[in-house]
Amino acid sequence: MSSGDARLSRRRGQASNGATGSDSGQQQQSNEQELATKMLQIQSKRFYLDVKQNRRGKFIKVAEIGADGRRSQIFLALSTAADFRDHLGTFSEFYSQLGPPNSDTIPEDGKLKSEMMIKDNRRYYLDLKENARGRFLRVSQTITRGGPRSQVAIPAQGMIEFRDNLTDLLDEFGTDDGGFKGDLPDGRHMRVDNKNFYFDVGQNNRGIYMRISEVTTTVKGNFRTAITVPEKSWSRFRDYFRDYCEKMAECNEKSTTATSVPAESASPQ
Repeated sequence: MSSGDARLSRRRGQASNGATGSDSGQQQQSNEQELATKMLQIQSKRFYLDVKQNRRGKFIKVAEIGADGRRSQIFLALSTAADFRDHLGTFSEFYSQLGPPNSDTIPEDGKLKSEMMIKDNRRYYLDLKENARGRFLRVSQTITRGGPRSQVAIPAQGMIEFRDNLTDLLDEFGTDDGGFKGDLPDGRHMRVDNKNFYFDVGQNNRGIYMRISEVTTTVKGNFRTAITVPEKSWSRFRDYFRDYCEKMAECNEKSTTATSVPAESASPQ
């Protein structure tokens, strides 16, 4: 049994029996269940492929831990992971046909081959690159309408091993993401004075959410801020807003009544 298989068995036991202590609290807080994991050692890096499930479906978290302990990660829906597996095969075949590294023939941006994947509001950029340290596949994940960029870098020599381990997980858990299958509502926009508000509904591995963005226009340019509201809390937000609207309506009515009383009392009897 390989180290990856051994770790896979241990994690499955934890998922079925439940975690204890602080792990249990974190699991309840995130409402995620870890179904399986594989660990790969490629050169000086360790990679973990974790199959997880929450109330919206299954997904794979890919975590990279470098020799210096730095950690980076991306998230893939199972259907996206299947596309990624296929791309790994294509990139591996392309890599096998390359000659020895030659600094004189490296493109200016270092990119030898590139592809892109799109899943809901996420974009994934696959770039086979070359630099002074060698060749590697950089996988970058971005979210539309802002959001942080995250990425992992897989040494080119390990792409086949990475693909094979990913295939093992997909063979066991399939490529059906599960979760919500319907069409999400269209985004909306409203303008108030010099501000624009955008309401966009999206979905990721944690579920459905609404991103509310405020864009303020000034002489110095546009400034954007945003909050993300999970779908499970929409009804509470709605109730809070309704309560505030009702209370403000009562306050405005009392204010209007108070200002009209002196005028009525001053009228002749």
